[in-house]
Amino acid sequence: MRFLGVDLAWGEHARGRPANASGVVALDPSGDVVDAGWTVGLDQTIDWIESNGADDRTLFVDAPLVVTNLTGQRLADKQVGQRYGRWWVSANSINVNSERRAGVRLRERLEQLGWTYSDGTSGPSAHGRVLSECYPYTAIVGAHELGYGDKRPPYKRKPRKMKIADFRPIRSAACDELIRRMTGLKHVDPPIDLLSHEDTGRLVEEPSPAADRAYKHREDLLDAAICAWTASLWHRHGTRRCQVLGSTGSDGGHSQLATIIAPARPEQRRE
Repeated sequence: MRFLGVDLAWGEHARGRPANASGVVALDPSGDVVDAGWTVGLDQTIDWIESNGADDRTLFVDAPLVVTNLTGQRLADKQVGQRYGRWWVSANSINVNSERRAGVRLRERLEQLGWTYSDGTSGPSAHGRVLSECYPYTAIVGAHELGYGDKRPPYKRKPRKMKIADFRPIRSAACDELIRRMTGLKHVDPPIDLLSHEDTGRLVEEPSPAADRAYKHREDLLDAAICAWTASLWHRHGTRRCQVLGSTGSDGGHSQLATIIAPARPEQRRE
């Protein structure tokens, strides 16, 4: 089994502007990162996914893959806030009227190529080409190995009242600390060794830049690595270490259930 992680740009090109970059990471069960980098647009992203050639592949995507709610939030996104809000983790809202639904189109195109969407309610898949949705923030606070038992690190979202100039050094320091903690995952079950690939190795070896574009580029690859490791964690430990958010709701007559597979400590699970 090979584990793929994609931090997908939610929007596609519009009004003549190119799509934002997506981070991509491929992980072997040994913990070696066998491929990593960035793609732009769905065509490049699908080509990268298809090129990572193991017959058995589990793909975890940080983007909504199934969106059937007419308004408001999906149940899975609500449950992110309900179960991880104490750790300062919440999810963005999306519905069928939202423009930024690249994840839905990614799933549909991969299904045409023979991939199967898994909502996680039947547990990890042992064989085949399977894709599911994840959310890196839940992995960061839900995986005890990373040590964020209090709250998520401020490596991404700026506090509303803080100026961006004041936030840049805070986010860079938080990102570097998260990467430092991730290097320790080389020795856990399952492992990931960021230094085993040139691009993910630079995350470890180089400090986070202050410039917004360069920082976002780095953050995209880091989140893709977290997605790939979450896929490996799910495959290795299933519901012993992860929970399936959104699985308690009705599909509203739709054949696919919108879920997020999220690493979870005992106190983050529904009683």
